[in-house]
Amino acid sequence: MAENRVLLAAITGAHGVSGRVRLKTFTEEPRSVGSYGPLSDESGERRFEIRITGSTKDGVIAEIEGVRKREAAEALKGTGLYAERSALPELEAEEDFYHADLIGLTAETTEGQRLGTVRAIYDFGAGDVLDVKPSKGKGYLLPFTREVVPVVDLENGRLQIVLPDEMDVMDSEEEAEEHSE
Repeated sequence: MAENRVLLAAITGAHGVSGRVRLKTFTEEPRSVGSYGPLSDESGERRFEIRITGSTKDGVIAEIEGVRKREAAEALKGTGLYAERSALPELEAEEDFYHADLIGLTAETTEGQRLGTVRAIYDFGAGDVLDVKPSKGKGYLLPFTREVVPVVDLENGRLQIVLPDEMDVMDSEEEAEEHSE
């Protein structure tokens, strides 16, 4: 996937018999997913013109241009819908980030010890959580708060982590390698 595209939604299935689809959106306002122009699949080869027609508790209902039957809608299940990064609004606050900007960053302690790479960001209802995966060993989840992540350095591709007291530093990449030998 090109770095200048951002995942905005995923097709979770058909809705009804007329070809409409259910979308799980990753936008702050779910209905806004239809306002970023044509969306594309992960490869960028297929383009989708969508029109939002309703809401569900988990997302929105949409019509996709050219999809008029349930079978065609079901065939799209699991397709991610991406927008060009340039179509997204500029972030207003210095402390706001697109998840796509954080995934892949190197996580390191304030002392410079490499912990791993940000694999994903989740929100289980109490705020964003970083999924950090060392090169070996188990990954771990960290709250994405100013206290735990005081520095996000997009320019240099890293973020600093203040490990919670209860977290074993052995989860770092260097120590995971030592204990796996």
